[in-house]
Amino acid sequence: MQNFVEKANKNGSFPFILGSGSPRRRELLGQIISDFSVEVSDAEEIYSHPKGTLALVMENARLKGSSVAQSNLQSWVLGADTLVALEERILGKPKSIGEAVDMLQFLSGQTHHVSTGLCLVNRTLDYEETRVETSQVTFKEINDSTIEEYFKEVNPLDKAGGYAIQTRPDLIIESFEGSHSNVIGLPVQMLGQWLAELDII
Repeated sequence: MQNFVEKANKNGSFPFILGSGSPRRRELLGQIISDFSVEVSDAEEIYSHPKGTLALVMENARLKGSSVAQSNLQSWVLGADTLVALEERILGKPKSIGEAVDMLQFLSGQTHHVSTGLCLVNRTLDYEETRVETSQVTFKEINDSTIEEYFKEVNPLDKAGGYAIQTRPDLIIESFEGSHSNVIGLPVQMLGQWLAELDII
């Protein structure tokens, strides 16, 4: 690590790119880094992994980060992927309102895990590392009328699990453990410590 930090310092500062089009991730990253650009990855996500959900979310983050890094060799690139999992069922972004309703019905009264994989890449420095953070979220017992009311406040179609913890949590969330920002899509504290380790911030 010492040699790497010396090399990073010797090479000066690199542009920082967020390889995600999520406005929520953009806002959260802005709490750590003031100057960065956004380039949406064109990598195709995978939907299963033989080693389970944590390996899956890290691999998708790696695919996204590596894709953007291919055309940005002299930059730091951050790939990210978030998934919701309960009882071996992985809940990504619902493809329809009906699927979103089904997801919230499934999560009702249950405690599930939200994992965000992060991959940080710098091709010039020959650096690539992936990390993951997991939080627990417990849903209230909710009925169809609550779900209908919730969807008037939240568009579920661009959110893993069909919900957003930062919007009207009083309707659906009983409690959570771990990083709140991780559930939104970017574990700010973990990422900040990581970037500080590398003297990026």
